[in-house]
Amino acid sequence: MSEFITPANFTYLLHPYNTFLLTCCDSEGKPNIITIAWLIPLSNNPPLIGVSIRPSRFSYHLIKVTGEFVVNLASYEIAQQALYCGRKSGSQVDKFSVTGLTTLPAQNVHPPIIKECLAYVECRLQQEYKAGDHNLLIGEVLAAYAHKDVLKGDSLLNLKHAHPLLHLGRNCFTTPRAQIIEPSVEI
Repeated sequence: MSEFITPANFTYLLHPYNTFLLTCCDSEGKPNIITIAWLIPLSNNPPLIGVSIRPSRFSYHLIKVTGEFVVNLASYEIAQQALYCGRKSGSQVDKFSVTGLTTLPAQNVHPPIIKECLAYVECRLQQEYKAGDHNLLIGEVLAAYAHKDVLKGDSLLNLKHAHPLLHLGRNCFTTPRAQIIEPSVEI
């Protein structure tokens, strides 16, 4: 027998998602962090990424002002900081000071990368679409890179060295096991 949830809670059936700490900054360069799970690659050529953010969020306004953001792939080790950055507003608290996360300069944009994260995608805002109570921000990917040993080859996450933080919903997180399967296309 099936269990039903309210349609408004459908997103919990789609989890887990990678957890991202999206960095942005104000016009003077003061950085902020917002925790994001609703993110999707949109195109390889040109490289585009979509991020869903409520327009009421402080970070949304910073991105609109500067037109730049960085997607930082959170590691399992910083779950507590990720939850804090998702529950507190940068309009009221300096999340970098409170969490102890370390800023490093990005290569092509003003918002910083977060040293404790695994990988980084630097973006310039290209388009925006209203999507119910959220807006879909589409960023052009200007640079993408990861810490040494995070990638296996040139693209796969090396789960022996990298433990991405996966959001299950609400305040719950997990990480994948290092077991990887590559099933055959043939049945």
